[in-house]
Order: sequence, then C-alpha cells, then structure tokens
Amino acid sequence: MNRGFYNIMAAQFFSSLADNALLIAAIALLTVMKSPDWMTPLLKLFFVLSYVLLAAFVGAFADSLPKGRVMFVTNLIKIFGCGMMFFHVHPLIAYAVVGFGAAAYSPAKYGILTELLPPEKLVAANGWIEGLTVTSIILGTVMGGALINPAISAKLLAFDFPYFEFGIDTAAETALCIITVAYLLAALFNLRIPDTGAHYPHQERNPIKLIGDFAHCFTTLWNDRLGQISLAVTTLFWGAGATLQFIVLKWANKSLGMPLDKAAILQGVVAVGVAIGAVAAARFVPLKKSLSVMPLGVIMGIVVIIMTMVHTVWLAYPLLVLVGALSGYFVVPMNALLQHRGHVLMSAGHSIAVQNFNENLSVLTMLLLYALMVKLDLNINIVIILFGMSVSGIMLLIMRRHAANQREHDSLSLIGEHKH
Repeated sequence: MNRGFYNIMAAQFFSSLADNALLIAAIALLTVMKSPDWMTPLLKLFFVLSYVLLAAFVGAFADSLPKGRVMFVTNLIKIFGCGMMFFHVHPLIAYAVVGFGAAAYSPAKYGILTELLPPEKLVAANGWIEGLTVTSIILGTVMGGALINPAISAKLLAFDFPYFEFGIDTAAETALCIITVAYLLAALFNLRIPDTGAHYPHQERNPIKLIGDFAHCFTTLWNDRLGQISLAVTTLFWGAGATLQFIVLKWANKSLGMPLDKAAILQGVVAVGVAIGAVAAARFVPLKKSLSVMPLGVIMGIVVIIMTMVHTVWLAYPLLVLVGALSGYFVVPMNALLQHRGHVLMSAGHSIAVQNFNENLSVLTMLLLYALMVKLDLNINIVIILFGMSVSGIMLLIMRRHAANQREHDSLSLIGEHKH
C-alpha cells in the first residue's frame, strides 16, 4: 500500500471516531432533556436520512473534484453540525447535519480506493479500512461513554486555562469540544491525501438529469448478477448493524442492568469482533472467493438470538465478539466485490452513491421498525428474536438467488473483469 492509502486510513479513523463519540453524547443529551425512549433510535435515522435523499447528487460531487478535497470539505460540514449541538440546537437536527456531511464524505472515501489500488488489493484494503473503522467505533463509543461519565466530566470541567474563559460549563459541552478536536485531526489528514490523477467526464449539474443518471446506475448494479448479490448482502448488513447498536444498549440496560456509559462499552466489544473478522477476511479471502462467506450471515442471525439467554457481563463479552467477528468476516469481501463491480460498470463515486442509497434505506427501514417496537413496549428479548430470525431468513433468500444465477450463467467468471 502507498502513502496515500495510509492518509486515507488516518482521516477515516479520526472522522469515524468523532461520529461515534458524538452519537453517545447526543444520546446523553436526549436523556438530560427527558426525551421519550423511542426518540433515541431516531438519532441514527436522522443521521442516515441524507444518504438516501442526496444519493443522486453526492456521487457526481465526489467525481467532480479530487477526492481528498471532497473529504476535507465534507468533514468541515461535520464540524459545523457538532458546533450546532454545542450551541443547544436539538440533537436530532444537529446530528442530521453531521449525517449530511457523512453522506457526501462516503463516496469519496470508498471511491478513492478503486482509483488508488488494483482489483486484487481491494479485499485487503477494505479489510484494513473496516478494521480501522471498527477500531474507531470501539474507541469512539468508549470515548463518548467516558466523556459523559460524571466522574470524568467533573475532572475535565475542573481543568481551566489561566486568563481565558471559554464558557464551557457542562459535561456535554466538554465532550463536544473534545469531539471537535477529533474532526479537526481528520481534516488535517484529508489535506494530505494525494490527487490520484483519475478524471471523469464533466459532471452533470441539472438535478433532473442527475436523478436520471442515478436511476440508470441503480438499475445497472441491481441487474448485474454479481452486483445484485453483493449489494443485497451489504444492504442487509448495514441495516442490521445500525439497529444492533441500539438493541445492544437496550439489552445491556434491561438484561445486564448497565447504565448508558457502561453499555456503550458493549458496542465497542461488538466492534472488536468486527475488527477481528475484517482483518481475518483481508488475510484469508481473495476477491475470487468472496461469495463463499455468505453462510456466515445466516449463522450470525442465529448467534444473535442466543443473547436472550445471557444475563451476565462475562458471558456477554465473548458472545458479542463472536457476533462482530462473523459480521466482519462476511461483509468485508462482499463490500470489496461490490466496489469492484461498481468500478467496472460505472464510475467510483456513482457506484458508492448507489450502495449508500440502498444500505441507508435499509438502515432507515430497520430503525423505524425498531422505534415502533420500542414505542409498543415490546420485550427486548422478543425484539432480539425477531431481529435474528429476519437476518438469517433474508440471507438464506439471497443465497438461493445466487444459486439460481449460477445455474443460468457462471457469474463468478466476471470477478476481476476490467472496466467497461
């Protein structure tokens, strides 16, 4: 890997670190505001809404400028959203602005990999990116939990600069200042990302034509025999992963008796597993064998259901690591395959925008269903069982579709194909 790849990794690490710490801080703010429980999953829903609404436009934006510059500009939008929360704008609105920046950041972040690296390095690159992203999730959730911990926040508030008054008087304001520093570090690394020299035709600016182009890319990827399978798997994974974040928090509170700052650590435990699975996939699964990992998605859904039988922290840790490891091992190769097919069939930015649209539409749908179940006051164990059965069932349907495709034509021969 060249130096540009490491700058991309560093920028992604600090940006993701801040995103995840900010989520915990925003949940804490909702708690202080005495907001109803069903509003908590709406934070993530507001965050990903931009991924769906802006999907037709962010791909063209990512392909219109050097991707390092796109990442820098969109990271500034995240800083602005964090600042809104500092100045007491409602957490849902402020986190939605951060999501707006993230939606425009993502096509550049993943699209640059296909410009910088050959196809045979994409699984390894995705493994490292996902492993590092998951490490940032671990540290971000732990950092967010620590920053809202009463003992730690009291020590931070007691620290003061002589002759300067910054007007930071609450634990939330302290947390938001430290999170902003992480975003600024990401922006510095964004500036060090080199121009790959990849240039695309002049990007359309007419909104109607952009939507038409996006619709064409959308149907192209779903009609492709490899694209549809990898897109279906990653769409399911990201919707399930976002929902699992909130299920783990609720389960930790109800079954393990853990407050928010301690429950946030369990999110980090899942992320440890994802990092292990992602790095293992990068090491052992070549792009040609990427579709062989699909059965692990079925197993993951079954393992999640076992959570209902766990009532001690020491059993919870290994179980959540296993759930994360299965997730990381099967999603990294599928993500790399999807990037490869998108790059072959269309431009990098446009293919990632289609991927983001589908994945975040799944996130919106699953979070709305989860919020509805919380609103109906369903027992958390029933929610977990429904969740696990849905994941396993949908994965079995995707595997059947792939088997049907293979009977008609050997789609695996398309892996490694050069750009059309």
